[in-house]
Amino acid sequence: MTNFTFALYDAFSDKAFGGSQAGIVFDNDSINGVTLDSDTRLKIAREFGWPATCFVNSFNSRSISARFYSTIREYPMCGHGTVCLMTMMIEKGILNWDRDGNIFVELDLSQTKTAVEIRRLENGRALVMLDVEIPNHRSADVDLDKLMTFLGTNVDGLAEGLPVELIVGSFTHLIVPIRNLDQMKQINPDFEGLRDYCDLSGIDTVAVFCTEVEIAGNDFHVRDFCPAVGVSESAAAGTTNGALTSYLVKHRIFSEVATGKIELTSEQGLELGRPSTLYSVASLRKGELERIQVGGVATKIVEGKLSYEDQ
Repeated sequence: MTNFTFALYDAFSDKAFGGSQAGIVFDNDSINGVTLDSDTRLKIAREFGWPATCFVNSFNSRSISARFYSTIREYPMCGHGTVCLMTMMIEKGILNWDRDGNIFVELDLSQTKTAVEIRRLENGRALVMLDVEIPNHRSADVDLDKLMTFLGTNVDGLAEGLPVELIVGSFTHLIVPIRNLDQMKQINPDFEGLRDYCDLSGIDTVAVFCTEVEIAGNDFHVRDFCPAVGVSESAAAGTTNGALTSYLVKHRIFSEVATGKIELTSEQGLELGRPSTLYSVASLRKGELERIQVGGVATKIVEGKLSYEDQ
């Protein structure tokens, strides 16, 4: 019998029971003498049933190797899982602040490596910001009437002058602009139908958004439907917000400032009773997007031991 340290965190929330959940499991052979294979990791992720479970392979003060799983597959990247992972590594003393209150670390995943910047806030919390892949924009050849039917609304709810568009990065997101909050609240998805629709269309998530917000100071309101990857609706998704940031910049919904950076704050998860706050930074050069960072804070909910016996 082998015991693995694990913890559950809520990402993109500074309070318990908000944001999106991610479990962190220290699957490290230097600690346990055991390394879990992919099938076993998937079984553990299903047992937990959280939107994401992160398995830590190896680490030092500047680099962490990890893998992320949903209940049905391995993720190539996971924004909320990364925020939870880095917060746990700081709390365990594996990552340490420099004299300016910063940490710079590389995250090594199955298909890519990404840079993570962490800043110590005045209240001592860690603001984790990770680089996400600059996505490609593609025209969406979709049946809008069918799509909106699966979302439980109709095409009258679409925002005027903005396209429904595919954004392809670590995931393939279908971006759907909605007129206002009233229209957002009318959305009541047929998740089985939406999953089949996404599977047939090669779509991972359907991200609907509007620029009317419930909480003053935020820039846009998001709902992200992900039945194709094992989560009916995400309470907070970093990769989706990265894709949305690219969309908003491309369509000039928020203009470039003199510094060449656009800083945005989104709200998500309100309809699920799990309020989330996500930050994104778009860096531009001569009007062209050259870097996207997304992130937030995370809150630990529980920590314990996972017992596993190889059959």
